[in-house]
Amino acid sequence: MAEIINLRTRRKDGARKAARAQADENAVKFGRTKAQKALEAAELARAKAELDGKKVDGT
Repeated sequence: MAEIINLRTRRKDGARKAARAQADENAVKFGRTKAQKALEAAELARAKAELDGKKVDGT
């Protein structure tokens, strides 16, 4: 006898798998770790502070 399956559940499972695959692909393309984001923010802040330190008042 054949196994009875719920087609709605099967369709939703397939959609979840496809969404997860897309999310994993995007994580590889665009994702950065928390440490990488913090390092980039620190470098940006340091560069901004250095640039502000070299600013000359034009008054």
